[in-house]
Amino acid sequence: MQVSLEAGAGLQRRMRIRVPAGRIEEEVAARLKDAGRTASLKGFRRGKVPAHVIRQRFGAQIRKEVVADVVQSSYSEAITRENLRPAGGPAFEPENTESGDDLAFTAVFEVFPEFTLAGLDQLSVEVPEAEITDADIDQAVGQLQAQRCSWRSVERPAAEGDRLVLDFDGRLDDQPIDGGKAQNFEVIIGGGRMLADFEAGLIGVAGGGEKSFPVHFPVDYHEEMLRDRNVVFHVRVSEVTERVLPALDSDFARACGVESGDPMELRQRIRDNLEREASARAEADTRRQIMEQLLDHNPVELPSVLVEREAATLHNEGMRNLGVSDVSEALSVDAYRGAAERRVRLGLIMGGVIRDQGLKIEQAEVDKRLDDLCRGYDRPDEARKLYLQSPGLMARIENSILHEQAMNWLAARAQTHPKKVTLSQLLGA
Repeated sequence: MQVSLEAGAGLQRRMRIRVPAGRIEEEVAARLKDAGRTASLKGFRRGKVPAHVIRQRFGAQIRKEVVADVVQSSYSEAITRENLRPAGGPAFEPENTESGDDLAFTAVFEVFPEFTLAGLDQLSVEVPEAEITDADIDQAVGQLQAQRCSWRSVERPAAEGDRLVLDFDGRLDDQPIDGGKAQNFEVIIGGGRMLADFEAGLIGVAGGGEKSFPVHFPVDYHEEMLRDRNVVFHVRVSEVTERVLPALDSDFARACGVESGDPMELRQRIRDNLEREASARAEADTRRQIMEQLLDHNPVELPSVLVEREAATLHNEGMRNLGVSDVSEALSVDAYRGAAERRVRLGLIMGGVIRDQGLKIEQAEVDKRLDDLCRGYDRPDEARKLYLQSPGLMARIENSILHEQAMNWLAARAQTHPKKVTLSQLLGA
């Protein structure tokens, strides 16, 4: 087998491969012989069909299969011989596949970039530290009260936090818009369910009242015709209700999972939860800083095939998160390209850390991670079996563990500086 390699633009490689005709013909002959042992044709006993009949009947198809298999196997062999690391599957350009001639084709593909990690000795991060105050706990208790509140009708004009039942009709240039009309619709002012302009426009309207007001749609709104446009909504409010918070007593504590009913025990549990969340957020912020610095120091060239694949993945995730099934109603794939490039570059950098430091996975780590993942299922044993039967899912688990090891290694090398912040600043980050 003859192999010649050319460098194309960027990370593209063009590898021309020539396979001797004899190798093709030997494989074709072997498969024809196998076919002759099992072939059943009218007028002949099984296994007694003459060779020339087998070749006439099956030769073209068998040769086509052999050529396809040899193209793939010779490509894999050439990749190993040339010590290449393809970033994605190749595109094959056939040159000659005629019977009796050498098989010649060109494989076009991209390779992973070769780079030396930089900036590992310059990592410096600010570690946020937040003290949990009584005010923080009071705020958390207030959120629990809001989740367990009741509602009572009021005669006054609507204010922030009130819940309204209303009919609305939205019009763009005095024309109705899709999804711009509803009846007996419930909305909480400040709840964030609707656009901010819409909720703000409801302030001051009492039960039985009507109002018209403009709502400005954001430039990245999922429906293109409404982006950066003003839509006039007319609303008719049938009821305004205000929130009634439960008393901070033993019944409330029990409703929040404290069997003793002791409100002080509830506050201690909240403090413990906030401390765990603050610790997790501080760790996440520290890792974010490390990743930002790694990106700054390592402008790695990216295989376009990986970027396109990641952009498509993000595009699909975005559609699912928005509940959009029609591609025409979603953001374009190009809108995700910047995020895709960032994720691919980070993946390559972290892969470089894993490779350079020789990080390995112990089976015990995989087993523990698998146990943690399956514990939340109703049938953990069945979930575990499904994971074990899926190479893709197991690869994700292993990659996650390796990336965690790499991040721990980086965090241990970084210079750290404590930074005092409030809890709201930390959790808001």
